Amino acid sequence: MNVARTTKAFVVCLAVVGFCLPQPLFAAGQADQSPTIADVSLRKGPQGNVLIGHVLDQQGESQAGLRVALLGNGRKLAEATTDARGLFAFRNLRGGVYQVAVGKSVTAFRAWMPGTAPPAAQPAALVVTGQDLVRGQCYPFRHACGRLQFWLSHPCVIAGIIATAVAVPVALHNRDDDEKPKSPC
Repeated sequence: MNVARTTKAFVVCLAVVGFCLPQPLFAAGQADQSPTIADVSLRKGPQGNVLIGHVLDQQGESQAGLRVALLGNGRKLAEATTDARGLFAFRNLRGGVYQVAVGKSVTAFRAWMPGTAPPAAQPAALVVTGQDLVRGQCYPFRHACGRLQFWLSHPCVIAGIIATAVAVPVALHNRDDDEKPKSPC
């Protein structure tokens, strides 16, 4: 009977500790964190094949007057500036994998020669500038160890853990003393 109460108290304490830990610690991680490469079809132009692109911010607004760099094989191949509608173009390209850099944002594209692109290929490269957008999640650090360290560095959390570690054994001890039969003497 004493073992059942101790087990029950342990399970309750474990549940309380579970409620105190931040939920992102228990969330499943992203399965594939490799960067995605979008397929884009090059257009046939008078000066060779053309890669057309559009630069937007996170709210979907066109970004005019930004410097756009085309990177290939680890080096800068060309540079352009977005027009009033946020559009840019790079001419005289072959099919292959390219990166388009706008500020700190870098996006990879697989460019296809005209007429050879798969059906899912887009007619233009879409580049979204700014920081990564995360909706509905609010935690101080990106990694689970950082989040745990953040929560365990707060004095209130430490005080709660210590209070629980002291109060549970005292409550179990007092409960056991109250239920023992008293001698008549």
